[in-house]
This record gives sequence, structure tokens and C-alpha cells, in this order.
Amino acid sequence: MGGGLLNFLLVWMLVLALLCYCHRIGRLVDKGTTRLFAILPVICIFLLLPLDISIFNLRALSSFFLSWLASFKLLLFALDQGPLSPRPPLSLPLFIALACLPITIRQNPPPNFQELVTVNRNQDLEKLVNGEDNDTPSQELPKKGLISTPLKYFIKFLLLVSFGYLYTKEEYIHSKIILLVYVIHIYIGLELILAMVGTLARAFLRVELEPQFDEPYLASSLQDFWGKRWNLMVTSVLRPAVFNPVKSIFSRFMTKKWTPLPAAMASFLVSGIMHELIFYHIGRRKPTWEGGGSTTCGGVRGGYCRVVVHADSGALQD
Repeated sequence: MGGGLLNFLLVWMLVLALLCYCHRIGRLVDKGTTRLFAILPVICIFLLLPLDISIFNLRALSSFFLSWLASFKLLLFALDQGPLSPRPPLSLPLFIALACLPITIRQNPPPNFQELVTVNRNQDLEKLVNGEDNDTPSQELPKKGLISTPLKYFIKFLLLVSFGYLYTKEEYIHSKIILLVYVIHIYIGLELILAMVGTLARAFLRVELEPQFDEPYLASSLQDFWGKRWNLMVTSVLRPAVFNPVKSIFSRFMTKKWTPLPAAMASFLVSGIMHELIFYHIGRRKPTWEGGGSTTCGGVRGGYCRVVVHADSGALQD
């Protein structure tokens, strides 16, 4: 275990050094081909680095953080796009955090609830003094959920604990129910881990961050689930890196109404390939591709289902 932790620390020390190099490249080299070729070796290293981590859980997280998120963010950075290319340029600590962690800065953070109440009261008083109509509220108050965020996370943590007990009774439970529990377990575990990372990043960086999930179990459609609720950190990099370029290419041959369809298929295909890479890092086994059961094939099927469901209704949007 000690050697595994040391190896993990060495890998992430290399990551920090490479991100410092990328940050410097961004200051010295203009966007375009030259910057892309300067950063491309770093992206290739990030695709392979998780294999050097021996501890299973740390290897899985590092694979997601580096091989998927960081690689795509750096690719966008080479083209002066994405979260690493705001104006003015990011400081080095903020650049490193945004590059290698599953976080995105919220561009227009919502005002504090109490501040909104105070503003409304002041504006309403001003309207009364000026004799203006007070029927229309001056500013809409934010909607508050029935359950607070800390309580939601506590409930989900309790669910994880209960799943551990269910696994000890697995032989008495139907296999389909166990499979459903596995799916929920993966979702809750991933959300809690990303939420903890986001909380620490928010505390140290003192910035407002976008949520990583938005209650995907409340999704009203496939589009709502994949595009607006599930693993929003992946969506935030796939949209500018895959969806928008493919849509732009097909706009030369198709009407605007249909261009999101191949763009969505391409996004799901890339997502499937990246899942395949992460599973390869975790299990260190090559994909078998037998029976169309690989995650890449699953991604293509997911994209096809989304396209078919929304093609007739024309509901597929950017």
C-alpha cells in the first residue's frame, strides 16, 4: 500500500509539472497548430499515466480526471476554447485546478437569497414612494428545493451503507434487483466523490462552481438526462470538443434542423471510446467487442436511441 501511494503521488507530481508547462505555453504561444503540437505530447501522456497507478480506486479516479477531462480541456485550450481559456487568462493555481479536477467555474453565480430579499424590499419601497404599480415583482427569488443539499448527500450516503448490507444477502435477492442496485451505487458513489472534490476546490479557490450532477433521476427525457443532468463535467467538454465541430461540419451538407443528429451520434461515440479507455485503465484488459457489449457499442446505441426518439419530434437541440 505504501508503495502504491508513493507511486500515486509521483504520478500527480508529474501531472502538476506538465500543467505548469501547458500554462506557460499558453502565455508564450498563440492559439492554433503550434500550440496544439506543443500540448499534444502532454495529452498523450495523460492518456497513459493512470496505468502507472497500482491502487484500484485511485487509478479509476485518475483515469477519469486525466485521460478524459484534462485531455479534452487541454485540447480545447490549444485552440483557445473551453474553461482554460477565459479572458483575462487564468492564474497558475486556478489553471491547474480547472485542468485536472472535475470542476467548472460558474460564470454568473446566483445572488445570495437574503440579498435578493433585501433588494426586492428596497425596490418595492421605492415603488410605493414613487406611486408605481407593485403587482409585478422586481426580481424573481430563487426556487428552493424541498430537501437541502447536505441532507440529500446524507440520504445518499445512507443508501450506500444500505447497499453494503444488501450485497451480503445477494443470494436471496433477484439478480435484476442487484443489477439495479449496482447502477444506483455507481451513480451515488460518483456523485459523492465529485461533490467532495468540488467542495474542497470551492473552499480553496473561493469561486462558485457548476454542479456536477443535476438530479438525473428527475429527467423528463433522454435529452434532458444526457444533456442537462447527468455528469455535466463531461457534457461541458464534449459539447465544444465534439458536438459543436461536428455540427458545424455537417451544416455544409444538411439543414440546420438535422445537424444536431450526427453531432449527437459523434458525441456518444467519443463518450463510448473514453469509457472503454477508462475500463481498460481499471481492469487492464483489452476490450473484447463480443456481442456488441462493449461500452463503445453501448454509447453508439445510446446516441442512436436519442436520435430516433427526438428526430420525429424535432426536439433535439444544442
